[in-house]
Amino acid sequence: MKKSDLKRQAILDTAYRMFRSRGFDKTSVSEITAEVGGSKATLYNHFRSKEELFVECMLAAAENYMEGTLKHLDASSADPAVALSDFGRRFLHFVCSPEQVEVRRLMIAEAARSGTGKLLFDKVAVLRAHVSQFMAACMASGTLRRDDPGLAADHLGALLEAEILQPLLLHVRDGSPGETEIALAVGRAVAAFLRAYAPETHTTGRPSAMRKEWRVA
Repeated sequence: MKKSDLKRQAILDTAYRMFRSRGFDKTSVSEITAEVGGSKATLYNHFRSKEELFVECMLAAAENYMEGTLKHLDASSADPAVALSDFGRRFLHFVCSPEQVEVRRLMIAEAARSGTGKLLFDKVAVLRAHVSQFMAACMASGTLRRDDPGLAADHLGALLEAEILQPLLLHVRDGSPGETEIALAVGRAVAAFLRAYAPETHTTGRPSAMRKEWRVA
């Protein structure tokens, strides 16, 4: 790893710890650079603003984790339920972890600050694009009905998050879900998604050759 990359990572690690423990307002660029070493100019060579640094910190862990998780979205599989279930379990296990719930709350709280929300949305859109590509490939092969693949990706994400993550974010429940609860929630979410995006029937009213009864693992 290059020296500049090491410095960037050191800034991210330090800022992430400070943002989580102190919040955005009480964390200053001066304090970050004092602990990392170097000057403000060095930090601004890597990040254009404190807001951009905040967003990068909040998403760094997600990007690293999702890189491996997204590999489970294999559109070449004959049954999208398998790929979506594998992806959904890994996704939900990650986003419902105590650290990520805390990070999500912090990001929502700071979304209105100096364009932070837009920066965050643009970054998340890059991850969303991978799921959208999977949807587009399934639609092209006929295993899902043709529609807007980006919207389908949003619908899947909303279904996966609704049952467990939303109560966690709103402090309605305490404690991370176990493997069994996650598997059941993902099964229900994926089943609902596949019913909504099942291939179209022919005009005769009979299911097309590509349609099947979706069984979620």
